[in-house]
Amino acid sequence: MNVTLPLVVVLGLITWGAVKFLGVRVWLVVVIALFGFYLADTFLAPAIDNGTRDGVDVVNGTHD
Repeated sequence: MNVTLPLVVVLGLITWGAVKFLGVRVWLVVVIALFGFYLADTFLAPAIDNGTRDGVDVVNGTHD
């Protein structure tokens, strides 16, 4: 049985767990999220996207 979850849900659960159980401050989560949105609008976005896709391929074992 396969379960498909959107990445946003998975990241939200990880964030909730980090705030709840690891004591990560909420303001730090907000700063990291805003920095991610800022990076998505820069010239680094294609490199980050390609690196993320390659990393997922390696983890999934579908990398050529």
